[in-house]
Amino acid sequence: MGSDRVATGLYSDRVGLRERKKTETRAALSTAALRLALEKGVDNVRVDEIAEAANVSPRTYNNYFPSREHAIVAGITASRALQVAEELRARPSDEPLIDSIVAAFAQQYREPPTEALALINSTPSLREAYLDSVSSMEPPIAEVIAERLGKDEAGAEVLAAAVSAAARIAVQRWVDVRPSGLVVMPAGSVEDHLREAIGYLEPALR
Repeated sequence: MGSDRVATGLYSDRVGLRERKKTETRAALSTAALRLALEKGVDNVRVDEIAEAANVSPRTYNNYFPSREHAIVAGITASRALQVAEELRARPSDEPLIDSIVAAFAQQYREPPTEALALINSTPSLREAYLDSVSSMEPPIAEVIAERLGKDEAGAEVLAAAVSAAARIAVQRWVDVRPSGLVVMPAGSVEDHLREAIGYLEPALR
């Protein structure tokens, strides 16, 4: 019995170490990809350069990202889904759900838009990858919607998808990138834009 517990513990340690290494490798790749894109421009970044900068092989790179665009975008979105979920769960349970959602998303965008976010918004291929990454926020949002509103799985998933779409539109309106690449900050805070966009969903979030 004791040997079984020891074996289980060793297995858990190995799995934990393996997952940490995967997380570290993914972070190293995404950080390198974003840095190179900012330095050289998206079109001038090659997969082998990203891999070399992260001290891994191109083959290892392909195990983590389907394209350089997804790797670049991950440089600023990697932890956003987790942070939104944590913030959403930390809100008071008696707070209107729409207020909780606006606060959770706004927490991720309180700082002025960075050069990285401007790069994503001004590059079509990066915008597409960014939109793909937004969907990663939907599962935790769906869980909270199901808990707070008593929705079934399908209903919660539909509302979560609508919330993430509204949040994406709000951020796009907040960060106005002109064709020239100039970033223009419109009037109003990110909270204002989030509340306006997500507000259209208020009847369904009661």
